[in-house]
Amino acid sequence: METVQLTREQARRFLLRRHGLLGGYRFEGKRGVLEFVKQEGCIQFDPVNVCGRSPELVLVSRVKGFTKQMLYELLYQDRVLIDYFDKNLSIFATEDWPYFECYRGQHRQWERSHADIETVSEQVKGIIAERGAVCSADLDMPGKVHWYWSDTKLSRAALEHLYFTGDLAVHHKKGTVKYYDLISRCVPEEILNRKDPLPNEQDHQKWRVLRRIRSVGLLWNRPSDAWL
Repeated sequence: METVQLTREQARRFLLRRHGLLGGYRFEGKRGVLEFVKQEGCIQFDPVNVCGRSPELVLVSRVKGFTKQMLYELLYQDRVLIDYFDKNLSIFATEDWPYFECYRGQHRQWERSHADIETVSEQVKGIIAERGAVCSADLDMPGKVHWYWSDTKLSRAALEHLYFTGDLAVHHKKGTVKYYDLISRCVPEEILNRKDPLPNEQDHQKWRVLRRIRSVGLLWNRPSDAWL
C-alpha cells in the first residue's frame, strides 16, 4: 500500500476544501444540500437554536443560496433525507436506511421501560394508522416511565421507541415538536424492503469506520469524537 506524506499545512487545506470552507462555493441550492449530505454521510441534528440549529449552520456556510425551507422540503416533502441516528441524532440520505437495521433490531430486543412500552405499542400504531401523524400531546396516555434523560410521559416514550425500532418516522416538525407517522408512509417501499447489506458485524463496523473517515475527510488513528 502506498503511503502519502502530508504536511500539517496540506492537511489543513485539504480538510477546509473538502468541507467546502475554502475557495468558492462547491455546493449550490437544494441539489447542493443533498450532494453535501451524501458526501458527509450525515449531519448531526441538535435542537438548540441560538443563531440557527446545527444542520442549518453547517449548510448555510457551505451551500450557496441555502434556506431552511430547502432542508425541510428534502426531509418532509421529497423525503430523500431522513432523521435518524448515525453517531448521534442526525440527518442522512434516505437511501442509507437499510444499513442501520442492526441498531433498530437492538431496540426491538430491549428498551428502557420496555415492558411498559410494549403494552401500548400496538395501540399507538393503530391510532396513527387511523389518524395520521401525531405528537405525544395528541395521545391520551396517563403515567410516566423511566426514559433516557429523565422520567417522561408514556406516550412520548412509546413514540420514540417505535421511532428507534423503525416502525415510525418523523413525518414533520413544528419547531422542535416531532410528529410521527408510520414508516411505510415516509420511506419508499423499495428502500424498506431492502435487506441489511452488511449483516455480519465485522463488515458493518468496517463500513462504519470508512463512513466516518469519509465524513471527516482525514482522521488520525487516535481517539476522536468522530467515533462517538
